[in-house]
Amino acid sequence: MTESYHLPATELRRLLGTGQISAVELTEACLRRIDEVNGQVNAIVTLTADQALARARELDGDFARGRPAGPLHGLPIAYKDLTDTAGIRTTYGSPLFADHVPGTDAPVVRRARAAGAITIGKTNTPEFGTGSHTVNEVFGATRNPYDTAMSAGGSSGGAGAALAAGMVPLADGSDMGGSLRNPASFCNVVGLRPTPGRIPDPDPAAAWFTLAVPGPMARTVGDVALLMSVLAGFEPTSPFAIREDGSAFAAPLPADLTGLRVAWSPDLGGLPVDPRTAAVTARAPAVFAGLGAEVTQVDLDLSDADDAFRVLRAWRYAAVFGDLPRDRLGPNVAWNVDRGREVTAADLARAERLRSGLFHRMNDFFDDHDILISPVSQVPPFPVGQPYVTEVAGRPMPDYLAWMRSAYWISVLHAPAASVPCGFTPEGLPVGVQIVGRPWDDLGVLRAAHAFERATGHGAVRPALGPQGGSTTGR
Repeated sequence: MTESYHLPATELRRLLGTGQISAVELTEACLRRIDEVNGQVNAIVTLTADQALARARELDGDFARGRPAGPLHGLPIAYKDLTDTAGIRTTYGSPLFADHVPGTDAPVVRRARAAGAITIGKTNTPEFGTGSHTVNEVFGATRNPYDTAMSAGGSSGGAGAALAAGMVPLADGSDMGGSLRNPASFCNVVGLRPTPGRIPDPDPAAAWFTLAVPGPMARTVGDVALLMSVLAGFEPTSPFAIREDGSAFAAPLPADLTGLRVAWSPDLGGLPVDPRTAAVTARAPAVFAGLGAEVTQVDLDLSDADDAFRVLRAWRYAAVFGDLPRDRLGPNVAWNVDRGREVTAADLARAERLRSGLFHRMNDFFDDHDILISPVSQVPPFPVGQPYVTEVAGRPMPDYLAWMRSAYWISVLHAPAASVPCGFTPEGLPVGVQIVGRPWDDLGVLRAAHAFERATGHGAVRPALGPQGGSTTGR
């Protein structure tokens, strides 16, 4: 069990199902790993060791009595500190909620537990998930396991770092402007932004808001598909929930992409991209071609997504957080709330027109292409002490959002998008490639991602993080 913490969840599930390891043994291995390395990266901010071991013993007892095991039987999972967990502290990264303990589970928690998962703790996030760098006043910053001087990304940065460091085999996250994809790219793991409604989790104050979605993160595409098979499905509390269950995600993923029509955009229509990121992601088209895909470089114009995203995001911040005391909010949240209070009816109308136009143009685009590939983030991991990226490829960024256009422009398209390990910079920092599918084709995205993962093996490069380590890379 010494190295079990780095095995894929699918392999661990097989070992659990055949009785070669027990849920208690696996949970203890994860807890030991957390004890060894979490102090170096600050990924898990609330640990539920006693509850996890009690749950593991319960599951082992069920297994011994021959009771049917769920798809996630015995697998430890950590939830983002935005995800409500009944009886477990959930701070949302905010001092206002530093001691908050929800009374109910979010749908993803409820579904994972019913499938046999073991809650082991909560992962760090910026305040209310605001920003693609994980730091807050409650717990501080999360560091990148491949180089602890660097950011793990965000806002699901704690999840990405915990997975990469071997603390848990599965994690959840959420994504409005890249918060599942960016930390997956920075931490050399896999994150999927599902089609809105695929994994319902309605916001009580903005139930119709479709830009923010929950989603799975793991070390392999197969593990993400396993978690999707449990988390996906109809939820009557969501007004746009997709009625299909998650059973399709449980099927084996193919490794051949013969005939797949792949569109490659190196910059999504003129966005600045750091030369190191550009060099790594430029290798992806040849990999897809080698797998039998038909690859075409395309010249996209997604610039309308910028105004639409910013208006709708600002409106949501004012709606959800506008009643909180402004002087107790961090600068990023306060800035978003202020922008939201400036939004007019004309702004919302313009944003909806722009978003609708993009949706229809991309429908036409996907008549000719099956997937779009592009960089996830415009930069590789940056120093952990830097609040946000201020310059990309020599071009100044006007605010803390601008450097993530390559992710948040995609959010506007109502499309599923995954980040998959694509390689490393000369300094050994991870870089992911973004795989975007037509709306509702989450499975098609995972199939392409799995084949790419199998062909490259980049995700198998783990960080050299151990009891005495902390700042070396896994290269």
